[in-house]
Parts: sequence; C-alpha cells; structure tokens
Amino acid sequence: MGGPKRRDDPQSAVRKNRQFWEKGSEEYERKHRHVLGGTRAKSWGLWRVLERELQILGEVRNQDVLELGCGAARWSLALEAEGARVVGFDLSRAHLDHARKERARLRSHLPLVQGSADRLPFGGARFDVVFCDWGAMTFCDPYRTVPECARVLRPGGRLVFSTASPVRHLTYDPRSDRQTRTLRHDYFGQHRLEFPDTVDYQLTYGAWVQLFVENGFSIERLHETRPAPGARTPYLSSNDNAWGRRWPLECIWRVRKGAGPHVPKRAHVRKWAR
Repeated sequence: MGGPKRRDDPQSAVRKNRQFWEKGSEEYERKHRHVLGGTRAKSWGLWRVLERELQILGEVRNQDVLELGCGAARWSLALEAEGARVVGFDLSRAHLDHARKERARLRSHLPLVQGSADRLPFGGARFDVVFCDWGAMTFCDPYRTVPECARVLRPGGRLVFSTASPVRHLTYDPRSDRQTRTLRHDYFGQHRLEFPDTVDYQLTYGAWVQLFVENGFSIERLHETRPAPGARTPYLSSNDNAWGRRWPLECIWRVRKGAGPHVPKRAHVRKWAR
C-alpha cells in the first residue's frame, strides 16, 4: 500500500469515493451499526462522543438542517424526532438505501438526496444548520465544500463537522495503516491525500481558519476529541486508541455564518432533486 499522492481533479475524487462507498456500504453497516444507532445515534467521531455531553451542534427544534454524508441517516432521523426539519444528503446510493430502510422502520418522511457536497443541489440561504460527522467534509475538497455550506446557510446559521485532525496525517504509516510516533509527512501543504481506495482531504489549522474567514464564518468552537483510558472503537486499532490519548486524531469544528452580506467563492446553484 503506497503513501498518499496529491493531484488536482475534483471529479476524479468524487468518482473514486463514490465507487468505494457503493462497494463498501454493506460491510460498513455490518461492522459499525452497533455504534451508530439507538442511544448513540447522536454521537460524534471515532469514539462516538455523545452530543448531549459536547453540546456542540446546538438547538435544532423548528430549524432547517442538512446532514452531509448522512450514511444510513440515523443522526438525521434522531434530529427529526426532536422537531428539526432535516434533509439527509449522501454521495452513495447504497448508503441511501440503508437510510430508506431506517426511514421506513421509523415511519418517517425524511427527504433523502444523492449528490456531492462540493456541488449542493439547494438554493441559497436554505438551511439554519449544516453538519457532518466525518463523511462529506473528509471526502470532498474543503475549498469547494466550505463555500457551498456558506451559500446554503442563512445568516447566523452554523456549520458543525468532525473530521481528522491535521496532526493525524503527520505520523500515519500507510503500509501498516497505523499511527506511529515518527514524523512521516509534511505538515504544510496538506490538501488532497490520495490513497488506493479513497481520496481524503485535510488542511492545516491555519488554512482552515483562513478558509472559514474568507467565506464569512466566525469560529465558535474547536473540540479535539480524546478517548477515555482503555476506550475501544471499531474504527481504530488498540494501538491507535492509545495514540489518541496523547495526540489529537480528530477534531470537531463549529463555525457560524455572519449576519452581513457575503458571497461565497465558487458557489454552485442546482435544482433540489429528492
């Protein structure tokens, strides 16, 4: 397994990531559904930290909410049950098939939309909240997704998402698929990271801040998750769990769109297709 390579072509990344999730959706559900549903539906990240503990998403009742990379839409369905008007959005048809099963089981009418988060098929100022638990904000170019989120959010709306920490890539060994204690990659210049099966995206902390500011966002919180001693997660090896006790593997951003007029860069407007 070779290391990540960088190149420009957003549509090739979309195709590659869609193919990966179409093939892997069933296995992902089988392996992870026990940490994604039930009382853990509203949880964040690798260690499924409960939203009621973090309180980072905020109030959603009577608000229009968009979940990017919704998978089986368990987060979306849980928020709908709390009185939010939610739309589940995902690149993978296979993921959305699982979401439809969950929707039918709960007798919900949750709208489900297929597409890529770098070209959202919604009009401007459509949502009060856009959020993502890994998913689209990891597998799509942030230089395209952040402006799109700014475009579809109303003034004062918030963007909340979890993704890998910029620190994580520095010591990652692609051959063993493990975190090490040796610096193996450059910190500066992080952007597109191409692996054999997927394309991931990452920025330095400074680049994230600049991107948010350029698109009219103010930063409200940055939470770097840390597992409890001896914590386990099906997403990582026991070695990586221990690594995460000492250094940040993931982070959760909450940023808010300003109330003043702002035109995000690279905005795309398409018809909303259910």
